[in-house]
Amino acid sequence: MAIVTTIKFSKGHGTQNDFVVVPDLDGSLDLTPQDVVYLADRRAGIGGDGVIRVAPIAAAPDEVRAQAPEAQWFMDYRNSDGSIGEMCGNGSRVFARYLVEHGLVSDETFEIATRAGQKRITTVPGGFATDLGPWRLSRETEAQERGMDSVVQVHGAPDPLPALSLDTGVPHTVVALPPSIDLSQLNLTSAPHVDPHPPHGTNVDFVRAIEHGHIAMRVHERGAGETLSCGTGAAAAALATWWWGGQPADQLDWRVDLPGGTLGVIISADRVALSGPAVLVAHGEAELPPQ
Repeated sequence: MAIVTTIKFSKGHGTQNDFVVVPDLDGSLDLTPQDVVYLADRRAGIGGDGVIRVAPIAAAPDEVRAQAPEAQWFMDYRNSDGSIGEMCGNGSRVFARYLVEHGLVSDETFEIATRAGQKRITTVPGGFATDLGPWRLSRETEAQERGMDSVVQVHGAPDPLPALSLDTGVPHTVVALPPSIDLSQLNLTSAPHVDPHPPHGTNVDFVRAIEHGHIAMRVHERGAGETLSCGTGAAAAALATWWWGGQPADQLDWRVDLPGGTLGVIISADRVALSGPAVLVAHGEAELPPQ
C-alpha cells in the first residue's frame, strides 16, 4: 500500500522570485527530486522557482556543517527541476523571513548554512541583506587577458555575444548587451548556449547599463529557466559591470532592476552583499506523491 506523506509549507517570494518553503524542524524529511518537481509545478503543485527545506544544522551534510560553525539552520535549496542548488540569493531572504516570522531566530543579524558556505543575514528596512561572501572570476586568466572568457548565443541576438564568468556562490555568465539589442527582445524560453560550457552549468545574465551604478537585467537560471529575479545574478551582473569599468572606488553601491523588482548590491573588496524585500504570502498543507 502506497504511503502518503502530508507536509506543511509556506509560499514566499523575493522580488517575485518565488519559492515553496518546507519546514523540517526535526530534520526527518527526505525530499526526493520527484517531490521537489511536484511542489514547484505551477499547475499540478504549489508552484515556485525553487523549493527550500528549513532544517536544523544537525541535519545538514557534514561538509555544510563544517563550513557553518555559527549557523543554527540549514537552507536546503533545490531548483524547480529537482536538482540541488548551492544556494539562492533571493531564497536566502525568504528563508530568513520564515525564520524570523516563526520565532526560530531572534537577533537582527544571524548566520545560516548553505551548500555555498555560511551566510550572514541582517535585517534592514524593507527586508534583509545577505552577505554572499567572497566572489571570484571563474576563469581569471582568460578574463584578465581579454576582458571576457566565453561567448553566449541566445535567441534575439544575431551573433554570439562575449561574456564574463563569475562565481557568487552560484556560477554565473554575464553578458553586456550592445546598444543594437534591446533587453526585452531576448527569447529566454530555452537555455542560452555558453561556449565553453561550464562543467556544472551556469546561470546566464543579460545586462543593460542605465546610468552610474544602475543596471537592468534578465536572467535564465540553471535548473529553473527564466525567472523574474535572481539575487546572486544581480550581484554577478553588478560585479561584472563594475569590473569592466575598471573597478571604480566610487561605484560600490549598485541598483539592479529586474522584471520582478529592484535589488541592492554592495561591493566591498573581494566580498559582495545583496539586499531586498522578502514576503511570505501563503501557508498550508500538501500531500506529497505516494511513494
